[in-house]
This record gives sequence, C-alpha cells and structure tokens, in this order.
Amino acid sequence: MTAAQVRQAQSSLSGFPEWLPAARIVETQFIDTLRRTFELHGFSGIETRAVEPLSELTRKGETSKEVYLLSRLQADPSEAEETDPAKQLGLHFDLTVPFARYVLDNAGTLHFPFKRYQIQKVWRGERPQEGRFREFVQADIDVVGDGALPLYHDVEMPLIMHEALSALPIPAVTIHVSNRKVAQGFYQSVGVCEDQLAEVLRVVDKLDKIGAGRVATELVDVVGITPEQADAALRLAEITGADAERVRADVLSALNGADPGELLVQGLDELSELLRSAARRRPGAIVADLKIARGLDYYTGTVYESFMAGHEDLGSVCSGGRYDSLASDGKRTFPGVGISIGLSRLLARVIGAGMLEVTRAVPTAVLVAVTDEEHRDVSDSVADALRSRGIAADVSPTAAKYGKQIRFADKRGIPYVWFPGAEGEPDSVKDIRSGEQVPADAATWLPADEADLAPRLRPVGAAAGQAGEQG
Repeated sequence: MTAAQVRQAQSSLSGFPEWLPAARIVETQFIDTLRRTFELHGFSGIETRAVEPLSELTRKGETSKEVYLLSRLQADPSEAEETDPAKQLGLHFDLTVPFARYVLDNAGTLHFPFKRYQIQKVWRGERPQEGRFREFVQADIDVVGDGALPLYHDVEMPLIMHEALSALPIPAVTIHVSNRKVAQGFYQSVGVCEDQLAEVLRVVDKLDKIGAGRVATELVDVVGITPEQADAALRLAEITGADAERVRADVLSALNGADPGELLVQGLDELSELLRSAARRRPGAIVADLKIARGLDYYTGTVYESFMAGHEDLGSVCSGGRYDSLASDGKRTFPGVGISIGLSRLLARVIGAGMLEVTRAVPTAVLVAVTDEEHRDVSDSVADALRSRGIAADVSPTAAKYGKQIRFADKRGIPYVWFPGAEGEPDSVKDIRSGEQVPADAATWLPADEADLAPRLRPVGAAAGQAGEQG
C-alpha cells in the first residue's frame, strides 16, 4: 500500500473527515501507541458524554467557539423556542470542559491525584481548512489534585507526551514551554496596568502569525501600552533555550534595569525547575519559548505548545498547561495540568504529506483458498483454527482457479494464501511475495516474519530518517 493510497475518502461535507481503510489503520495504530504510553505512566482511560449544557460549554468565556447545538426535529414548541443556556445542549468542542464537570460529578469516588487520558471525538463549528476540522479526534492527558497539585506534574505532562509522540513514525517533535506567571510578572515589572495584562498576552500570542511589527503596533495603538513597554514585551518574546540559568538571565536582562516583581520571580523559579528536570530526564525534549502565552483564560502557570520538525507551518501539534481552578464546587478546588493532541490534525498532515506507507489495507494475514464449494467447510475450519491462535484469516469468496484467488489476495496486500490438502496431502501455505510454498498445519504454523501478522506503518521520504516502523 503506497503513501498515495493512504488518503482521506471524499466527503460531500467539508470538515468531517472520513478515512479510507489504509488511513484508518494509521489512525488506529497511532491511538493504540498513545494509549499504551499513557497507561505505562499510570493514566486511566475515560470517555465523557458528547453533550453538555450550553452554559457549561461557555462558562470559560469561549464565545468564539461555534458550538453545535442539539435540537429535535419533532420537539415541542416550548422546547424549540428554549433559549436558556442552562437548558440548551451542545456538542463538546474540547475534552477539558467535560472533564472538569466529570471531576466534580465524581469527586467523592475518584482518588486524587487523578490521572486520566481521553481519546475521543469533539465538534467545533469553524471554517474548515487544512488541519482544521469540524469533527475531529483529540487525545488528552491530565492530572488533577484536590486542593493542591505539586509542580513536578508540570514536568511529567510534556515528558510523557513527548515519549508518546516519539513512539509514532513521524518527524521529531519538540515541546516549547513558558509560564504565564513569567509573562504577567514581567509586564507588571515594566509598568503595564493590571487591566491591560490579558490583552497584552493575547496580542503577543499572535507573534508567529502576524510578526513583530504588527504586534508592536497593536500593543501600542489598540491595547494602549507605551512603545517602551511594547519593546520590552518583544524582547521577552524573543527569549528561547533549554538552559535554565541562561533563560533566567535573559529574562532579567530584558527588564532593562526594572526591578523584578514577586510574580516574575515565582514564575522564573517554576520554569527553571521544569527545564532542569526535563534536561535530566529527557534531554532535547523541551525548550523554553517565552512568546507562548496560550489564549485560554484558565491557564495560570506552565503552558505548552509543540512543533514537528520540518512542519512548523502546521502550528502546534499538542498544547496545554496548568489551571489552578480546573473545577470547583465552592468548597473544594481541583487544580490540574494537562496537554492535548489534535490527533486528526496531525494525521491529516502525516497522511496528506505522504510521510507513511501501510504494508496492507486489511488486517488479514492469510487468505484460505477454497478448492470447490462442496469443501468450503474445510477452508472455514482452517480459518477458524488460525483465528483461534490470533492469526487474522479470511476465506476466499469464490472457488475460482487458484491463480485468481491469489490475485484476490495480492490486490489487498494479504501476504499468505493457504491451500487445503487434497486426497490425503498436507495443507500448504504460500508467501505470494516470494513465491515460496511449504507444508503447513493450522494448529502450529506461524509466518517466518512475525511482523506479517498485522499491517505495518513505514515512514517514507524525509520522515524515514526520523522515525521507526510501527506495527
């Protein structure tokens, strides 16, 4: 199966991807790899309902998200006219909002810190374009505490996600980190007013999209800070690196003599500890990037974005951060830290750019030939015996000449064809790639190459030098 054949099926509804079988194999193997890695680190899998009250979906101020509302075609008139957000239902547009509700609903049962992973579809009513869908799969990991959550979890999240992404046959991913306290504390130290901080963070977060010149203009003309403060904000945004002490020194230097406030010092301490721990445990995985602010209001400390080598134009592959008030019932507060992959977005790039090829588009390892229709039950018995040992087998749909049955297997990439023995002769199995045919017993046979038991993913082109084979 060539890379060109691993593509998205045509759909009359844009933004709702449908994968052809080979591409679906890529998706399922990616999901299995992520799941295995998350579980190795003690994360439990959950799935939340697809719908939430509109009031819950918009409680964090996410009015820019176009939520898909639910309505019944034969609803009662009173229901059809319902406008109370607490009674309206919408499809969730991310997995964080429903997870926060899930934590509150089950706080009396869950054991904290609670580590969860969630791989599930979400829906977002935005304009479809490359890498942006209206229906897509996200893969999230979060750890949530009861009242407090130690800082070492801020290190744990990106390292686990980097490990998971490194196990996929894709180009290398580097996770960029910053800390909202560093940014806010820095702006306060250079005299930016409290009521301007959120807007400064929002504008600086657009640096990669609109460039330094337009950011500076917007900071001065729209937000209302001084040109000197805008210059300081850009100096901070230019700071990057993996060395904790160098990053700290660069931030203090960017103050141009201004005294660092308490919030800035606290943020630098947290960021420095993260960089030092990451350098010890997984060198090269994490780099500080102080232009990252993340637009969502609920991030309160560490923030993450990540980029795939050679595909930086895709934007962040996964992102997230710390939120000290993920959920609260008024008596208890549950802080959390997490990171999320837009899995469909990543797959669209990997598949669309031809980074992978799939050895076959079906799970079948063996096609059992049918001698004639009167003896189809013999072929069925062989297939059942193979399946009982975990070998995916199918039976030929017709008792055509063996040459035609072999061609049937070849078109699907099935590597082996099994021939039931006749008149006391033993069964035999043929590797249709090499032409080698040997006697075989369905109770004991295994392929010479165990990798033939399942479809495999192989990197091609530039990606081949940066990733391993999956299967």
